[in-house]
Amino acid sequence: MQPIKAEMIKHILIRSVNWIGDAVMTTPAIGVIREFFPQSEITILANPLVSQIFINHCWVDRVIAFDENRTHRGIAGRMKLARELKRHSFDLAIILPNSINAALVPWLAGIPMRLGKMGDGRSLLLTHRFPRSLQALDVHQSQNYLAILEYFGITGSKKSQLLVTTVAEDSAIASRLAGSGINEGDFVLGINPGATYGSAKRWYPDRFAEVARTLAVTWGAKVIITGGPGETAIAADIERDLPGNCLNMAGQTSVRELMALVKRCNFFITNDSGPMHLAAAFAVPLVAVFGSTDHSTTYPLSDNAVMVRESVECSPCMKRECPTDHMCMKSVLPQTVINRALELHRR
Repeated sequence: MQPIKAEMIKHILIRSVNWIGDAVMTTPAIGVIREFFPQSEITILANPLVSQIFINHCWVDRVIAFDENRTHRGIAGRMKLARELKRHSFDLAIILPNSINAALVPWLAGIPMRLGKMGDGRSLLLTHRFPRSLQALDVHQSQNYLAILEYFGITGSKKSQLLVTTVAEDSAIASRLAGSGINEGDFVLGINPGATYGSAKRWYPDRFAEVARTLAVTWGAKVIITGGPGETAIAADIERDLPGNCLNMAGQTSVRELMALVKRCNFFITNDSGPMHLAAAFAVPLVAVFGSTDHSTTYPLSDNAVMVRESVECSPCMKRECPTDHMCMKSVLPQTVINRALELHRR
């Protein structure tokens, strides 16, 4: 295995993970890469949604978006992407996802050093292989990305999760909110009832509405509902329960706009989801409801966050859809979430 010498690496490709929340959790590792290779050009390769996370990021020099459903679909599309990457003369590819597809394109592009986790039949595509047996199962996922780097001698000072929005993006969101009667000095309560992975991760709209209604009265807050294009129906259910008392932004923002919107919130109530990790990275105080997912590895990485979950026998099951009675979410009561929010707000 060829040693990785920082002074010899001029162009680095980081193949990002495929979900927004997971991408946020990789940012401490990207910060370490930036520190260890101060003179190198760092490029992020990501799908169209995740790529937006890294635009204008201070640790990243370039972002390349790929689309496996259209432009880069199938083997012909992967060959096309490999040719595009080859033009950049990358010296090192750091492959964060575990799939064989993630390792295939850097191999096809002829990048001489390819670093990633072993397994899934892709070991021969890597020059620097991290043994899967060394992957800790009971630590936050951000630590696992750092462990892979450390195994190959890529180390640095401790980094927090970091996201960046521009002044123009923040101003644009402020203008949109002002047009709906939410001004600069208003206390904004964000409600995020969706979770793209599947319905098993979603708490119930009527319970989100009850929490929002109570906290809005208590804090004199303006309520904003966030969510992606596939979560508009859930958001509409909450909006109906809060007549004339909320702004429904679900399905009306790009990823960059969602980042600025979440950043503007003074408090956030959410499922385990991408927006939860956005809020954590921006240090927005938040309460996160966990059910089917493993809270020990994907909890919001922030001192301003608390989790609410109830221990049931089948949780965490990690399934997209609940095959039984969804007891992990039914057991979480609105008053419990309200109490945790009030405690965190006082703190």
